[in-house]
Amino acid sequence: MTAAVASLEHASKRFGAVAALADVSFEIPRGAVVALLGANGAGKTTALSLLLGLRRPDAGTARLFGNDPRAPAARRKLGCTPQESAFPATLRVGEVLELVAAHYERPAGRAQLMRRLLLLELARRQTGGLSGGERRRLALALALVGSPELLVLDEPTTGLDVESRHATWTALREFVAEGGTIVLTTHYLEEAEALAGSIIVIEQSHIIACGTVPEIRARAGFGRVRFRSEPLPQDVCDGRLHDDGTTITIECVDPTVTVRALVLA
Repeated sequence: MTAAVASLEHASKRFGAVAALADVSFEIPRGAVVALLGANGAGKTTALSLLLGLRRPDAGTARLFGNDPRAPAARRKLGCTPQESAFPATLRVGEVLELVAAHYERPAGRAQLMRRLLLLELARRQTGGLSGGERRRLALALALVGSPELLVLDEPTTGLDVESRHATWTALREFVAEGGTIVLTTHYLEEAEALAGSIIVIEQSHIIACGTVPEIRARAGFGRVRFRSEPLPQDVCDGRLHDDGTTITIECVDPTVTVRALVLA
């Protein structure tokens, strides 16, 4: 049996009267890509915070490489990207990457990372001038620069254009091909399908389904946003969309979030 690099066992977490997680158990096998799928507020980010040691479960246990997630020995093997990342506004992209790399004994090659994540042309730009998508790509580069064994990614492609999203997916696939493990959160079944071998669906603090994408499609309900449109440009019609030339269909967990993203696009 493949050893688990991270796990929750009967983990529960409350914030006042709100149950963020209720008796949640799952394992992340070594070499796997596991997606936590669910709407906003379902409990995905709380689950990640327990795995990362940022919060402690009120009940149950969280383990990272067999240890308490706060143990330095476990954290040295970890890379993560939160939903929001803050960088020193006056430092350049290349300087931030070098600063973080200096904390590790065997950092990854910075030039290769920047090339993979379309950051080379931004190397001398101050981070305060980056767009939201550029900031997310830099955050992923920082997560990878320590040569981690496990990546924990909270909504890794939110705000990315199609080219950046595909570059991110490619970088993550290469990380796994080199022996890495990933756990990520997403709203989108298509993104989970593109990256993950297994999916855990969380709804209102509980796990309601686990399995492969075909199994989840068969067992869990997903919303669809459908609208009529002229054919969309190639940079808009990516893997999340089904476009028959006049009608666009998007399959998603949270239609409200999807509609908001379309309006803001």
